[in-house]
Amino acid sequence: MSQLHCYVADDLAEKFKKKAKAAHLPVSKYLALLVKREVEQQWPENYFDCFGSWQGDRLERPEQGNFEKRVGFE
Repeated sequence: MSQLHCYVADDLAEKFKKKAKAAHLPVSKYLALLVKREVEQQWPENYFDCFGSWQGDRLERPEQGNFEKRVGFE
């Protein structure tokens, strides 16, 4: 497993330690989870290329019908 080193301002480090403690995690594990979330939760490559490429029949929204009337809170 790789080790990364970074420097942050003291006040930011204290806030970070408090957040890690609130999450019941060691600082290193909390940081690793944040890095993983930032790096892995991306759209797959070429994901947006498929938008507008539908080749079937035109999609149409069905009729929505009537909304029911409800008694107000007043």
